[in-house]
Amino acid sequence: MPDTTLTWLGHASFRFDTLSAKRVYIDPFLNGNPKCPESELEPERIDVIALTPGHGDHLGDTVELAKKHGCTVTAPVELAWWLQGKQELENVLDPNKGGTVEAAGVKFTYTHAQHSSSNPDGEYMGEPCGIVVEVENGTKLYFAGDTCVFGDMQLIGRIYAPDVAILPIGDHYTMGPREAAVALELLGAKRCVPCHWGTFPPLVGRPQQLQELAPDVTVEQIEPGDSVAV
Repeated sequence: MPDTTLTWLGHASFRFDTLSAKRVYIDPFLNGNPKCPESELEPERIDVIALTPGHGDHLGDTVELAKKHGCTVTAPVELAWWLQGKQELENVLDPNKGGTVEAAGVKFTYTHAQHSSSNPDGEYMGEPCGIVVEVENGTKLYFAGDTCVFGDMQLIGRIYAPDVAILPIGDHYTMGPREAAVALELLGAKRCVPCHWGTFPPLVGRPQQLQELAPDVTVEQIEPGDSVAV
């Protein structure tokens, strides 16, 4: 029986709920996100926030939410230090690529990504990352973050064998459907939740295009606010 419910909040923002009732937010860009459902703008509870790059469309409401809910935040090391130092957040975990941390019974392993990372003020926030999330029963979700396709995705597939790949497909700032189809081949993943599309006009990639290019993969055709069991 599936033990995790993954909900897309628009753009690259997600929350998932585990069988043990832990609630995790990935890149909580909620307020200011034109695709985030109104009902999701004010989370009722959060156990963990996990971040990929420091860009405003991923960092989002992290500082305010962490202070309100007292939750754990996990972020790439320079971004984590900025959250601890300049934003005075407590309970911040600071892994780097290849490192694994655990919070609320969930494992977060940080992986390589090819992109950039700065906070909304333009300060350098270290290198961007993806995250392989392992929930209680061993199911692995690979949140690629903002990235283009790169050959070492094959290593991510070999080492972590993700059950579901959450990939950006919008193009312009990240890979589009053509590159995402190759990413799925390298990862060996047979199920994909596409994101980072349709939020703003330049993000022209669409899930239907990815499905045509990757016919052997189940590409979830969901809209913001929709959930899938994983």
